[in-house]
Amino acid sequence: MQVNRIIRLNRMSLMLRREFLALAAAPLLRGMPVPKIKDISVIATEPAGVRLIVVKIQTDQDGLYGYGCATFTQRADLVVEAVDRYLKPLLIGRPADAVTDTWGMMYNSSYWRNGPVLNNAISGVDQALWDIKGRQAGMPVYELLGGKSRRAAMVYLHASGREIPETMDQARKLMAAGLKAVRLQVGVPGMAAYGAPGSPESLGAGEDPVFDPEKYVRRTLELFEAGRKVLGPEVELLHDVHERVSPRLAVQFAKDMEQFRLFFLEDALSPENIEYFRQIRANCTTPLAMGELFNNPHEWTNVIKSSLIDYIRVHVSQAGGMTPALKIANLGEAFQVRTAWHGPGDVSPIGHCANVTLDIVCPNFGIQEWTVPNDRILEVFDGYPVMKDGYAYVNEKPGWGVEINEKAAVKYPFGSFESGDRKRLNGGWGVVRRPDGTVINQ
Repeated sequence: MQVNRIIRLNRMSLMLRREFLALAAAPLLRGMPVPKIKDISVIATEPAGVRLIVVKIQTDQDGLYGYGCATFTQRADLVVEAVDRYLKPLLIGRPADAVTDTWGMMYNSSYWRNGPVLNNAISGVDQALWDIKGRQAGMPVYELLGGKSRRAAMVYLHASGREIPETMDQARKLMAAGLKAVRLQVGVPGMAAYGAPGSPESLGAGEDPVFDPEKYVRRTLELFEAGRKVLGPEVELLHDVHERVSPRLAVQFAKDMEQFRLFFLEDALSPENIEYFRQIRANCTTPLAMGELFNNPHEWTNVIKSSLIDYIRVHVSQAGGMTPALKIANLGEAFQVRTAWHGPGDVSPIGHCANVTLDIVCPNFGIQEWTVPNDRILEVFDGYPVMKDGYAYVNEKPGWGVEINEKAAVKYPFGSFESGDRKRLNGGWGVVRRPDGTVINQ
């Protein structure tokens, strides 16, 4: 009896094993066939005076396509070429749903990697594939990532002026519109300044703009002293150094700004000098934000895992798109670093949708830089995220929820609203010098 029972069990085990192997070898059952990449094109437009680049991917399934932001306004033409001449031939005919695999393939295909031109080109494809996946599922991208962690994302806008009272007036208007956080910048008499109108006398014909770090620091301390007196203790205040001071001066400046209780001090150091964040940490508690110039994990990994910053401000397309940005956010969460994705005018509405999607799904969201679109932007892009009472709300339509009027986009070619050096340099930036003629960081 016992022998017969063992024989029957062995036979059953063999049958189950055969059935399992047959099932494993069978094609994966899907609700619909895998879409293939049929065509890749680039939409290049400038409806707001900034060169925007959007990648459009069409699949072999009628009506299934997607958009992704690839905007690198200072070298826009090169990104277009990178998509058309290198990524498009690599990707035509490949599956559109293998987002992670496709990202790795694009990233490694050039051998030399982590440059801003290629990263932005990769981002355009990557975000377009996420858009396709959302459209195919009939869901906004945030649902594919696990759903919302919050209802909306707190944003900040910029208040600036040639003089401190002008900056205060702008800040009060933003606060009256419901903003809970405002970035303050002011001009420096007799010279250029970042994020604020330059003094006319500093920009003579044929002369490069001049910037004096010491004067800038003194002027900014005056600005924030006025800011706390005029705007009160409740509003969150931010400031962007834009890497224009020396490391030693940055340490002292962050310490002096501590008294004004900033939400964060942005880009106090350049990426080449990030080790000096250790000295800032040792000397003050001013919250620090960094990352809009970061291109690769070698730059952001150490500052996050060493807790040298409080907010990671990566420009999502500069890092390569949605796929790596999710990894950055997850790394930040493990080390109590919050997100504050770069969101100025040189991010397309697709990119703003990607930013807000990250804001909504990531538990370690901090704040979102915001740009209010003009009428021409809204003419070209339908579906710009809504901002109300200081909060941005994610688009609830499938994918990113944005459609592009390509006929309207053609009306605003590159160079449409540029002037001076920006037009002469094809969207590029010129040079800024110290009073002694030394070139400094932009």
